[in-house]
Amino acid sequence: MRTLLLTCVAMLAFAANSLLCRLALVDARIDPASFGLLRLASGALALTLIVRWRTNTAARYAADWWAAVMLFAYVALFSFAYLSLSASVGALILFGAVQMTMIGAGLRAGERFAPVAWAGLATAIAGLVYLVSPGLTAPPAAGAASMALAGVAWGVYSLRGRGVADALASTASNFVRAALPALALSLVTIGQATADGVGVALAIASGALTSGIGYVIWYAALRGLPAMRAASVQLSVPPIAALGGVLVLSEPLTSRLIVASAAILGGIAVVLFVRARSATR
Repeated sequence: MRTLLLTCVAMLAFAANSLLCRLALVDARIDPASFGLLRLASGALALTLIVRWRTNTAARYAADWWAAVMLFAYVALFSFAYLSLSASVGALILFGAVQMTMIGAGLRAGERFAPVAWAGLATAIAGLVYLVSPGLTAPPAAGAASMALAGVAWGVYSLRGRGVADALASTASNFVRAALPALALSLVTIGQATADGVGVALAIASGALTSGIGYVIWYAALRGLPAMRAASVQLSVPPIAALGGVLVLSEPLTSRLIVASAAILGGIAVVLFVRARSATR
C-alpha cells in the first residue's frame, strides 16, 4: 500500500508539471524563460535542502555537466512548447519522445526486438505521426517540435542517470548546474520577460513541489517497484494530464488525441511487456 500510494502521488506530480506550466503561460502570467529558471532554481533549492536534511551534510556529487545541459534543454524546450500546446497534447508528445529515445538507445546498444515489439514500436510511431500530421485539430508544428526535442533531452538525461549510486543527490546537483544556463537564457530574453505573482507561484510550485519533491517521492516508490512496473506505470502520466487539462483548463478532448493516445501508449506498452519477458527469460 505504501508503494502504491507513493507511485500514485508521483504520477500525479509529474502530470501536474504540464498543467502548471500551461496554466502559467496560457494567460501570459509569466514568460517561458522565467518559468524555466524559477522551476530549476526552486527545484535545486528544495532538493539540496532535502539531501542535506537526509545526510546532515551538503549535497556533493561528481559534476555531470552533460546531464545538467540535457536537464536545462528539457526544461527550456518544455516551457516554450507550452506557449502553443495544450497540456494533454504536450504530455503525450513528451512521453512518446522520451520512450522512443530510450528504446532507440537500447536498439543502438545491440538489443534485439521480437516481431511483436517491432509492431508495437511501429504503432507508437504511427500514433505520434498521426497526432502531429496536418489537419484542423493538429497541434502547432513549432510547439510539437519543441516538445519532441524536450522529450529527447529528458530521455538522454534519464539514460545518463542509470546506475547512479545516489539518484537524489545526483538530481539535486544537476538541478543546481542546470539553473546556470537557465539564468543566461533569462538574461538574453530579458526584453520579453514578464511575470505576476500567480505566474511566479506556479513556476515555484512546479520546481519545488511537482519536480523536486515529486522526484523524492518517485525514488522512494522505486524501492518497491520492479523495473517493468516502474516503466509501465509511467504510461498513466499522459492520460492524467489530459484529464487535468479537460477539468482544470477546459481543453477539448478531440478524437485525434484519443486515437493517438491509444496508439502511442498501447504501442509502448507492448514494447515494454515484450522486453520484460525477454529479460526474464
